[in-house]
Amino acid sequence: MSDNTTPEIDGYQSELATPSTQLAALDRLVGEWTVTGGAPGRVTYKWALGGFFLIQDVDLEQFGQKVQGFEVIGNLHPFGEPVGEDVASRFYDSQGNTFDYVYELDGDTLTIWAGAKGSPAYFRGTFSDDDREMIGEWVYPGGGGYPSTMSRV
Repeated sequence: MSDNTTPEIDGYQSELATPSTQLAALDRLVGEWTVTGGAPGRVTYKWALGGFFLIQDVDLEQFGQKVQGFEVIGNLHPFGEPVGEDVASRFYDSQGNTFDYVYELDGDTLTIWAGAKGSPAYFRGTFSDDDREMIGEWVYPGGGGYPSTMSRV
């Protein structure tokens, strides 16, 4: 066994587990934010389980309805398979809905794809120089969507 692997289990050997650099880059989101625009309210991001998952707690109002929920953000790693390259998430809300997303941070620009990367539905926002604000917009197919600004509390 080399220094960079875990013990072999039933013929399966994996690399030592460390959070991906793409996931670690989302550290800029950690903290509490006030959201204004099309879905006002508050969101909080915090690390969980050794930095392998970023948890978002959501308390918003969207299209006249209260939205409460949480999102688990990380790299998919199904049993016996390699760690996925994309930072994926699943959002769970108080209505029983689940929504899947892919997070992509390029410099100061965060894109959150609804469903798969490259989807026609997405959020794209830009962090301010001091990471205290993110200004962006949710874009939906057919011209829908709304502006959204997050400001650190």
